[in-house]
Amino acid sequence: MSSPVHSNESSSHSGSYKANSLSLMGAVAMGTGVMIGAGIFSLTGQIAEQAGGLFPYAFLAAAVVTGFSACSYVKLSNAFPSAGGIAAYLEKAYGKGLVTAGCALLMYFSMVINESLVARTFGTYTLRLFDVPANNWMVPALGVGLLLFAFVVNLLGNRLIGGLSMVMAIAKVAGVALFAIVGLWLADFSLGGLTTSADSHGTSFIASIALGILAFKGFTTITNSGAEIENPHRNVGRAIIISILICVVLYFFMAWAVASMLGISEIVAAKDYALAEAARPVMGQYGVWFTVGLAIVATVSGVIASAFAVSRVLAMLTEMKLVPHRHFGMPGRVQKHTLVYTIIIAILLTIFFDLSRIASLGAIFYLVMDIAVHWGVLRHLRRQVKANVFILSAALLLDLVVLIAFVSIKVESDPVVLYVSLVGLAMIFGGEWLFLRWRKNAELAVQ
Repeated sequence: MSSPVHSNESSSHSGSYKANSLSLMGAVAMGTGVMIGAGIFSLTGQIAEQAGGLFPYAFLAAAVVTGFSACSYVKLSNAFPSAGGIAAYLEKAYGKGLVTAGCALLMYFSMVINESLVARTFGTYTLRLFDVPANNWMVPALGVGLLLFAFVVNLLGNRLIGGLSMVMAIAKVAGVALFAIVGLWLADFSLGGLTTSADSHGTSFIASIALGILAFKGFTTITNSGAEIENPHRNVGRAIIISILICVVLYFFMAWAVASMLGISEIVAAKDYALAEAARPVMGQYGVWFTVGLAIVATVSGVIASAFAVSRVLAMLTEMKLVPHRHFGMPGRVQKHTLVYTIIIAILLTIFFDLSRIASLGAIFYLVMDIAVHWGVLRHLRRQVKANVFILSAALLLDLVVLIAFVSIKVESDPVVLYVSLVGLAMIFGGEWLFLRWRKNAELAVQ
């Protein structure tokens, strides 16, 4: 394994990709845009299926785990703001070797998986306007259409993306807050949704936290635009903290409202469109239309912001020469090429995987990568970034406990997800090992 790199080299990688600057609120809008699009709409039903009556608290537990994890990213982003984000941080800890390349690709693929998750959610909620079944072929078709739209928007540059993110983030925050307030008001702010008897054992609840973490992982998109954010040494960390705080408040009150309007069995039955179904009994058809419209805004902006960030990760790895790259005759910068690859992979996932398996695969990849980041900071960068040993250790332990619980549940309920995950991990790290070995031999031959 390569030795850790402790220079400022990573920051220079951002130069090839630096475009128009983002304000603090623009960065917050990007983070919340991705989180809200992927979180509450896509995952509420799946979290309820695992956590039972305790599912509102699963969001709070996931926020606690994310909060410990975010400490590493805040410290790293303050010290090394970069357009490469996670890739640059891993390089600082592990050097330009297999661990950096493999774990950065795990982050990349977890973000692509997130795009396909949100794309299918867009299709599922849109079809609720026409009472079309959630397993209809139009769900992936609409998801593919959204991904293609996001591709076109991303070709126009990050000034447009920043503007769209700001407007849509405000609309989503206001819309989700309105849904929660109206739902709780119509339910007389009953505590019944928070005191439902638990019908899941401890392992299931802990496993549900893994899916809850996906609802917050969008904050990492902020780190991938570190070089574009104004005053990044200060504002990247602030944007991460603000985004998480906004989302945890929205998620908890939204989950409370849903639990007050529907029973757990009904939430699980409407798993892929739980929020729309929750609006029906107390708000009527107008409530369904409002919720579907809000979901469409949330998912559209989420995919646009995610595609912008994730293509940066792969472009960074390409510039670091940690992944192979081919132009295939395409014009323009490398980041435009990586955007094409990202959208193609997301389209394939959208077509061939359902929401539950997409979410499970993303959770496993993300947690493995997150553990590697915390270990890298603890082992190599703790003093340099002035990180707290207790917080780092807690972040590592919490990630491990959640990952183990999630895997143990999937062994019983859906082992296919584990097989696909293991194959994916083997292909990523095995492919990287072969590529890095080939590149080293090629460099020696030139010398």
